[in-house]
Amino acid sequence: MKILVIAAHPDLNNSRANKALLQGLNKNNDAIHIRKLYELYPDWNVDTEKEQALLLQYDRIVLQFPFYWYSCPPLLKKWFDDVMKPGWAYGPGGNRLVGKEFLIATTTGGSDKSYRSGGDNQFTISELLRPMERTVTKCKGTYLPAFVCYNANALTYEGLEREANRYAEHIRTLMPVLAH
Repeated sequence: MKILVIAAHPDLNNSRANKALLQGLNKNNDAIHIRKLYELYPDWNVDTEKEQALLLQYDRIVLQFPFYWYSCPPLLKKWFDDVMKPGWAYGPGGNRLVGKEFLIATTTGGSDKSYRSGGDNQFTISELLRPMERTVTKCKGTYLPAFVCYNANALTYEGLEREANRYAEHIRTLMPVLAH
């Protein structure tokens, strides 16, 4: 299975958690291609055709980002707007992503307890990720269970390493196991 990781962190070099997750992937980078949006597009001019061509080459697309204000960072939102075009990704003639697997990988500053019904954030992480899930399903892609690294700001080096290993395993896990 060929995996494309689209990492969207505005300051990846100073990120403890997202940087650790990507470094964990680099250890066993057999069929994983990593693209760092903020490094590729510092001017915010997304190369739509290149991004679309890349999506066609991979079986699974992982969208990795820190969870900001109950959403993704703005360049990833722009990437969605620029790349997932009608007639290409959805709508009449928009069938290019049919059957592609999509997976969200995100980090939060809050604990898992704060992302549940009745928690500090009032909703589960799955509920808060619903707009991205719907974007994927509107494009007839397969939305897989998200990977979430909770309490990312408070994790020790060892904790981050465990999360990185868990992340690498999660995104390589076959669909029937993830979506049981």
